[in-house]
Amino acid sequence: MTRSAVAPGVLEATDAWFLHHGLTYFVPEQRAAVRAGLRPRRILPLVLLLGVAATGAGGALAWVANQLTFAPAVLISLLLVAAAWYALTALHARPIVTWALSRTFGSLRSLLPTTTRALPLLLIFVTFLFINADVWQVGSNLSGGVLWLVVLLFVLCAVAFLLVRLPEEVDRTDDDVDDRMLLEACQGTPLEETCRELVLDPDCRPASYAEVTGYERWNLIVVLMVVQMVQVLVLSLSVFVFLVVFGSLIMTRPVMMTWLGHDVQHLPGLYGVSAELVQVSAFLAAFSGLYLAVATVTDETYREQFFGDVMRELERAVGVRAVYLALRDTSRTM
Repeated sequence: MTRSAVAPGVLEATDAWFLHHGLTYFVPEQRAAVRAGLRPRRILPLVLLLGVAATGAGGALAWVANQLTFAPAVLISLLLVAAAWYALTALHARPIVTWALSRTFGSLRSLLPTTTRALPLLLIFVTFLFINADVWQVGSNLSGGVLWLVVLLFVLCAVAFLLVRLPEEVDRTDDDVDDRMLLEACQGTPLEETCRELVLDPDCRPASYAEVTGYERWNLIVVLMVVQMVQVLVLSLSVFVFLVVFGSLIMTRPVMMTWLGHDVQHLPGLYGVSAELVQVSAFLAAFSGLYLAVATVTDETYREQFFGDVMRELERAVGVRAVYLALRDTSRTM
């Protein structure tokens, strides 16, 4: 059977393999739909409508709560939620996020041991920062709207940092692509046999198609972003729970009254847990999340511990894509 005869079926099977592995933008038809979804004439009316609705909702909540800071907090939050919804639907990012989430939650069993090996200093630092009067005075005096804005600020800083650094990680995936790497990457995929043919063909160099650009590059960045943010979120929530439990045991009412200069009100049904304790714990947990987002990318040990396996999956995707593109070009010329 000639290569031109098997190419259509192999290409369709590879498209399905891409979608199953969260590589939506590797499929040409999906990229075309994404380009249509990013046209200004489709985005601008939605942004204007959402901006008006979010401003009204934020203003109403600020008026009810008598806190002006709720308005920008609600506005930013609704914009972020709407952007995520639009990406999942119109931009066809759902398979990307689904695969990244399944990959992340599938490795949660090893997340705690990884954390204890990679980030012991964070646990020590946060614990001793928690029993600091200045931190309590700052954290407990934040209003609900201000605390919301502070958490959003930490989240946006983490996302901005990852958007700067993760493309550098993705660019490394196509640096060392050769025929051996392509053969290993295509094992167990619809392109396994085709890869051997193309590698042995003296007129075809599939490794020359390895460079990832455009939407496909952003596909890999989104995968890393989701994996990283979910892991950071899980660890931040763990820090929050630890601080609440730890604080309910050691932070007695006389100590908090001495540090804060006023009495505290314990939450109904939660012995030893006050509103001030929850605020301080949330403040430090959000700060810990920002620290984790930075540390897991800048430090070589942290980077290998937190998404080393995912990077190997992306390197495999780059190899399969190179053979896929080589087959498409070869099929057109035959």
